Amino acid sequence: MEDIVLRVSLVQYDIVWEDKDANLNYVESKIKELAGHTDVVALPEMFSTGFSMNSRDLAEPVQGKTISTLKRWAAEYDIAICGSYIAKEDDNYYNRGFFITPREEYYYDKRHLFRMSNESQSFSAGEKKLIVEHKGFHICLLICYDLRFPVWARNVGNEYDILIYVANWPASRMKVWNALLPARALENMACVCGVNRIGTDGNGLKYTGGSKMINAMGDEVLSLSPAAEQIGTVSVSKNELERFRTKFPVWKDADKFEIKSTVDSK
Repeated sequence: MEDIVLRVSLVQYDIVWEDKDANLNYVESKIKELAGHTDVVALPEMFSTGFSMNSRDLAEPVQGKTISTLKRWAAEYDIAICGSYIAKEDDNYYNRGFFITPREEYYYDKRHLFRMSNESQSFSAGEKKLIVEHKGFHICLLICYDLRFPVWARNVGNEYDILIYVANWPASRMKVWNALLPARALENMACVCGVNRIGTDGNGLKYTGGSKMINAMGDEVLSLSPAAEQIGTVSVSKNELERFRTKFPVWKDADKFEIKSTVDSK
């Protein structure tokens, strides 16, 4: 059986605080470099602004400049792009994840809002989990603080193959980041990607990156250098994942339960 391989690139960089143009220009330069060499580009949480609670001034509708630019890049460079940005819909503001391909666009509104930074005062919480099919893989996109909540990430019946967390995860809590990414991979028998920023944001919080990819066996197959702007690309094998799930089918013995939410599966 011919293998299906997906190339995933993690872009770790210092987000310029609340400066969309500067961040869009930087990201485009990196996407140009990656064109033809990868299938999915994963950007940090709030990739164009940093983790700002200034939702009313920075929010855009889905027809705004940020998403329009991402759609143009996806089509022009034949690439899928994921991350999150500050969105407005009707009278609500969201930390909105996006997964944009050359032909389609999908969105996920962050469910778990980080109350310690008053995110729950500036944004509305989402209610649907997103699972996207892309090039033979099913991909679930979650955002930062969602990492702490394993029930929300539960991979029921192997409904996804790759779990991507886009984040602005501070240096002071890297112990948690480094512990939970492998845990999510092991308990869900899926590849887990975590992409984080570096630098210091407008609130003085420091970030040291630590972006990485963990395979379904909990092994670290890609790790970016701490506190450095860096891009790393890893190839994920569908056959390798399926062989492991067949050989060691712990997913068949998972507890059954219901989450008061819906899954938006594409």
